[in-house]
Amino acid sequence: MLRSALLSAARSPALRSAAEHSTLARPIVHRFVAGDQLDSALTVARELVADRLVSMDHLGENTENRAQAEETTQAYLTLLGRLDDEGLADRVEVSVKLSALGQSLPGDGQSLATDNAARICARAAGAGTTVTVDMEDHTTTDATLETVRTLRRDWPGTGAVLQAYLRRTEADCVNLAGPGSRVRLCKGAYDEPSSVAFRERSEVDASYRRCLDALMAGQGYPMVATHDPALIDHADRLAQGTDREFEFQMLYGVRPEEQRRLAARGSRMRVYLPYGSAWFPYFMRRLGERPANVMFFLRSFTSRH
Repeated sequence: MLRSALLSAARSPALRSAAEHSTLARPIVHRFVAGDQLDSALTVARELVADRLVSMDHLGENTENRAQAEETTQAYLTLLGRLDDEGLADRVEVSVKLSALGQSLPGDGQSLATDNAARICARAAGAGTTVTVDMEDHTTTDATLETVRTLRRDWPGTGAVLQAYLRRTEADCVNLAGPGSRVRLCKGAYDEPSSVAFRERSEVDASYRRCLDALMAGQGYPMVATHDPALIDHADRLAQGTDREFEFQMLYGVRPEEQRRLAARGSRMRVYLPYGSAWFPYFMRRLGERPANVMFFLRSFTSRH
């Protein structure tokens, strides 16, 4: 019930506006978000690339008009220009949400988002890095995968994200596990109905294992996005005794010591690094994933009053 309440709050425009304009929450939020501005995010990225890889996300989703979609696109083009200029592009890629690029706008929203994503992919290729297209709620899955297929015609390294809690994902993993395909597998962070998603943790974990089995058996490049020690061990077992290339991915601010441990042993470890002023929906989903995050937030907030 707590998770559902938090995810419902993430969709509230009133709560979002109040939170994102509050100065009290920001020091707490910055555990998971690398600041409001690009400069602060790049400072964090420079520190992380000493031993890890990074995927940067300019926060924003569900844009309400074409001007907002263009603003987000320009933010990514600026980010990629900075990565290029500062010599970070070989260790830092970017992640984009299509709803931030206009996907949900009426009329030609899907084609607008695809065109904007193509502009980002072209700039990324020029800088020598890649783009991963984030997945959002289940109603956008088919449209998002269609955009990924379109982008891969010109930029075959474009990454896709699949969410293990969706009942369809095992089949999607099989279909996307071809040569050169980059697939980030995560558990999923949206409040989905039981008709399309597994709701019990044990079911989600079992699905993740099946999905990871399919990706590791394929010819693509799996990106194992999990903080779960049992699933990290499962990935290690699947790769043991092989020359299988893959990487682990974790969120900025979550299990940093484990991130460093995996990097130190020689594993490819990528940190998902979000930044920007539109942090509220992302932050609320992080709270909804683990009760420990809620307690951390409450303790930090009360300690400041």
